Amino acid sequence: MSNLRRSLGWTLVVLSLALHLFTVYCFARQPDRLAAFTVLPIWFWGGIGLFFTCAAFYFLRAPLSLVMTAVWAVTLLVGADEARILANFGKEAPEPGAARAHNGRKVIRVITMNCALFHYGDPSTDIAKWQPDIVLLQECHPHQTRRIADALYGGNGDYRPHQTNGIVSRWRISREVRNPLQRDQQVTIAMPPRGIALEVVNVHLPTAATNLRFWKRSAWREHRHNRATRHQELWTTRQILQKTGNFPNVPTIFGGDFNAPATDIVHRQLDPDFLDVFATAGTGWGNTYQRRAPILRIDHLYVTPHLIPVRCRVVKSRHSDHRMVVADLVLK
Repeated sequence: MSNLRRSLGWTLVVLSLALHLFTVYCFARQPDRLAAFTVLPIWFWGGIGLFFTCAAFYFLRAPLSLVMTAVWAVTLLVGADEARILANFGKEAPEPGAARAHNGRKVIRVITMNCALFHYGDPSTDIAKWQPDIVLLQECHPHQTRRIADALYGGNGDYRPHQTNGIVSRWRISREVRNPLQRDQQVTIAMPPRGIALEVVNVHLPTAATNLRFWKRSAWREHRHNRATRHQELWTTRQILQKTGNFPNVPTIFGGDFNAPATDIVHRQLDPDFLDVFATAGTGWGNTYQRRAPILRIDHLYVTPHLIPVRCRVVKSRHSDHRMVVADLVLK
């Protein structure tokens, strides 16, 4: 029995090591052919690896299993999106009501929210509670976008719908550029008092593949094609911004429902020019989907370096299956 326990223990250690190497490769390199593996958060695979090492310690009682446990712990601390929030310990969070000034400077409050086509009811009250200056809406029909704009600003604001996307602003929208092939949209907002131009891009990338039957080759193909489609749409939207928005010379907000977690390679398209607002200034649990037990951060706000994220949090609403992202920004 002793030899069997030892053999079983070593087998579990080797399995944990193999899973660790494969996990690190998949999340670091993000090959499209293995996109199905990274659709689940890294801590899911880390949990399996830690189970192997804990079981190995029980059967083997050897230091190597403890070493692998430590390796997994470090990997999850570095690689898990949820761990990024530790760097923001002590930062203040947005509060309902009008956004407070930051170090004596006026704050721009921005919200992004997937409204689920009002299947869960009208989210206007939930949004209005935060008194935002700009709202990015996804899965929101044009008449629903107008309803939210009226609820927020009583007819004094401005808004632009496009398919099932919408942008609502406290200030005047001076220009709109629509993506003719997708629901992504871009507007220019004139901020008072001097009419400073602020470019705002609202995206709703293709719905993520959810096929988890990893034993079937078709599932891997589905995830690969789904990621390629999302890459192409985001690339097209960025090209429109670069050609029409005087980018990157003006302050720009780029956000919406990416249908991809923060660790997905699609976000690397934005890394050279944008800051992830939640990663920079977020507090609390940042995952946005699914509302009741969110395990993925798929709703995002990015800004160019002209804007400084000072506060950010994710807020639950019973009127959507997503949680909304609330962010406070300051112009440099």
